[in-house]
Amino acid sequence: MALHPSPARWWQSEGGRCVRCRLCLRQCLIAPGKRGFCGVRENRDGSLYTLVYGYPAALQNDPIEKKPLYHFLPGTRVFSLGTLGCNLGCVFCQNNTLSATSPEEEMPLRFFSPEELVRLALREGCRSVAYTYNEPTVFAEYAFDTALAARRAGLKNVLVTNGFISHEAAAELFPLIDAANVDMKGFSEDFYRSMCRASLAPVLETIRFFHTLPGKHLELTNLVIPGKNDAPELIDAYLDWAGENLGFEVPLHFSAYHPAYKFRSAPPTPPALLKAIGRHARERGFRYIHLGNIPDPDF
Repeated sequence: MALHPSPARWWQSEGGRCVRCRLCLRQCLIAPGKRGFCGVRENRDGSLYTLVYGYPAALQNDPIEKKPLYHFLPGTRVFSLGTLGCNLGCVFCQNNTLSATSPEEEMPLRFFSPEELVRLALREGCRSVAYTYNEPTVFAEYAFDTALAARRAGLKNVLVTNGFISHEAAAELFPLIDAANVDMKGFSEDFYRSMCRASLAPVLETIRFFHTLPGKHLELTNLVIPGKNDAPELIDAYLDWAGENLGFEVPLHFSAYHPAYKFRSAPPTPPALLKAIGRHARERGFRYIHLGNIPDPDF
């Protein structure tokens, strides 16, 4: 099936028929016929188009705890969707088959309107719709329209995000989101720069912004990579920041890494390491600590 690009939002014209994408914090300057860093936003004759609006690459009926959200509608099902592309460059990506793939005309992707997705969610008995799997920022137009349709149908909206979104776009999308899990990759600028081709500071600003909005539920996830972002001083700096800015009631998830994509030099995260971090966070006063991707998450 041939893909049919849709007009994008959050961009402006620049000189020489180039466009400036304002969706995420990269603010890509895109020449005619080229795409942004994410691989799914293209300059066509001086206008920006999204190549993934209406073309989910993954649809699934999930338990809400899989997002992971343990304190929002527990025990319910969530209708999850994701597309292709990502605005980060994580060398350790655990889902690169979606995030590191760009859509092409010959891809067998079927078009689903926002209204059709909502009908599917209702038919599946889901209480919410999740924008997840790859980075939802890169399909923000699709997520925005689907979230509106979901809200009209009485469904809640869930965002699983890396937080690398412009304030301009977040200010429009976030009011439609009821719960979010933000993936904080590692609590240092060096980690973000060398492992994700990004920056930590704006992610923290995104987390703070979502947390200040009334009626929102927030949980955070940190994928722990041995030798890269597991140093005690980094974990303590993260806990210091979370306690000061979000409070000790915010649920924190620490998940095990498995070698994947372009980074395989670190071993899988030992369960004992995750459990030690979990105990330490609990001793620091955090009430809700959850461990993921290990056989026995109790600690």
